[in-house]
Amino acid sequence: MEGIIKKVENVLRLRNYSPKTRKAYILYIREYIIFAKKAGIKNKEEAIEQFLLNLHEKRSAQTANLALSSIKFLYGDVLKDPINIDLKFAKRAKKLPIVLSRKEIESIIDVIDNPKHRLMISLGYACGMRVSEVVNVKVQDLAIDELTVHIKEAKGKKDRISVLPEKLTDDLYNFIAGRQPKDYVFASNRGGKLTTTSLQKVFRESLKKADINKPATFHSLRHSFATHLLENGTDVRYVQALLGHANIRTTQIYTQVTNPILKNIKSPL
Repeated sequence: MEGIIKKVENVLRLRNYSPKTRKAYILYIREYIIFAKKAGIKNKEEAIEQFLLNLHEKRSAQTANLALSSIKFLYGDVLKDPINIDLKFAKRAKKLPIVLSRKEIESIIDVIDNPKHRLMISLGYACGMRVSEVVNVKVQDLAIDELTVHIKEAKGKKDRISVLPEKLTDDLYNFIAGRQPKDYVFASNRGGKLTTTSLQKVFRESLKKADINKPATFHSLRHSFATHLLENGTDVRYVQALLGHANIRTTQIYTQVTNPILKNIKSPL
C-alpha cells in the first residue's frame, strides 16, 4: 500500500495540488485500501460503492464527495486503470452561511486589545479574506494609496484584487513602517508567518468576549463582507470578483441571506 500512496503523493505534487488537498486525498485513499482489504471485496466497483456507502453513513455528504474524488484520482490519474466509476456525487446539505451583523463585527473588533490582532480581524472582514489569505499577505501585496490588496495564490492557486478600506490606511502604514516588501505583514513573534490556527483562536476568543452566541468562525467575516456589500447595492458580479468565485452561483447564496423583500415582510402575529 505504501508504494501506491507514494505514487499518489508524487502525482499530486506534480499537478501542484495544495497541501490541504494532498493530505485529504491520501487520507481517503489509504482508508479505501484498508477497507477493501479488510472486507475482502475483489470487485473494484463493489469495493468503492461499499466504502462510500459506509463513509456516507458515518460522515457528511461533503466528505463522501471528497472521498469519491480521491478514488477517481487514484484509478484515473495514478494507476491509469480504465475502471468506470459510475457513481453520482452525494447531495450536499444546503445550509445558509453564518453572517454577523455590522454591529456584531464592530463589537468583536472593539474587544481586541492587541493592535496586530485587531488589524487582522478588521482586514478579514473589510477585504473578504480567508484566514489563510490574511496570514499570507505581504507588504508588497498592499497598494494602500490605491485602496487595494493583491491576494496571491488563494484557493485554487488563483490571484485576485480586493478592496482596502480608507479607515485602515493609517494603521496599515504605521504597521508596515520599516518592513521589507517581501516581509509578511503579520509576522509571528518568533519571526516568519503566523499560523492560521493562531488567528482562528484570536477570533474565537474575541467572539466569546463580545458575548456573541452565533456559531461563527473566522470565515463568517468573509460571509459578512459579501452579504453587506449586496445590502449596500453592489452588483453580485463585482462581489463574485472580490471573493474570487469561479461560478456566480457560489456568490448567489448570499442573496438568500440579504433578500430585502423577505426582510420587509412582517410576521402576522
